[in-house]
Amino acid sequence: MLITAPCVVSLTWRLSDTQGEAIDELAEPVEFFFGGDDLLPKVEEALAGQATGYEVHLHLEPEHAFGDYDADLVCFEDRALFPEQVEPGMQFEGLPEGAATPDMPKDAVYTVTEVYPSQVVLDANHPLAGIALRLHLTVRDVREATEEEVEAGSVGEAAFNVLSTVPPAPGLH
Repeated sequence: MLITAPCVVSLTWRLSDTQGEAIDELAEPVEFFFGGDDLLPKVEEALAGQATGYEVHLHLEPEHAFGDYDADLVCFEDRALFPEQVEPGMQFEGLPEGAATPDMPKDAVYTVTEVYPSQVVLDANHPLAGIALRLHLTVRDVREATEEEVEAGSVGEAAFNVLSTVPPAPGLH
């Protein structure tokens, strides 16, 4: 079966920065909805019309991956608004109640980047924002999408996890 929207592709990959530092690796195949929200547009473009066994090496600039880093998405919040054990790498959906920066996005996932005695630094940028990426991927299988998958536009998997001490943000795509 050729990869055409809508379908589900099973992929393995190795994601690294341009220096070759590993960021993510899928050694076991994971399914993604092709033609929806699961994959980056440049990845879908490379996969279109291909079949099981296809391999490709992609170079993705930030604008084709997770966007440029935006310093305006970083804020400082009062340390008292967070749990006692807050530490860098923790993530929160939205700002804590009582946040002093009401102009920040309400529905963003915020990563704690620094913890000071009186403040916590939060960053709403995607963990891979501003980074050019290299992606080697292999198509392991292609199948028809179910009605539920077509309706949802997703198989519900996060597309990219970040290999580090930072837990993956939900829906990294």
